[in-house]
Amino acid sequence: MYTHVTLGSNDLEKARKFYNAVLAVVGVSPAVDDSDGNGHKRLFYKKGDFFLLVSQPINDEVATPGNGYTVGFKCDSEDQVVKFHDTAVANGGTSIEDAPGLRPSGLFLAYVRDTDGHKLCALYEPSN
Repeated sequence: MYTHVTLGSNDLEKARKFYNAVLAVVGVSPAVDDSDGNGHKRLFYKKGDFFLLVSQPINDEVATPGNGYTVGFKCDSEDQVVKFHDTAVANGGTSIEDAPGLRPSGLFLAYVRDTDGHKLCALYEPSN
């Protein structure tokens, strides 16, 4: 259903360090550099048919995190959720909400904010 998510960044090199490390946990290769033709730089991450783009805002305004949204990343185990969380924190992210763990929904989750304040979730759905 989705093809991509784009997140704005005010510091692409800081974002590159963060996302290269964090996304490696879920099997994503380091960023490919790109430009929009007007000189705005972007980082492209690809897994399967899905893209994550981290970009300088094309309107030349300051990038700000959205209120009320979360970008979720599918993990293959509880250990991978914890590693995603810990790698994010070790690379400039911030742990938010509850510690990584099983929630009443039955999902094993961890929440962090990236270096620009975007909310990310690592999610594992244990089999029944």
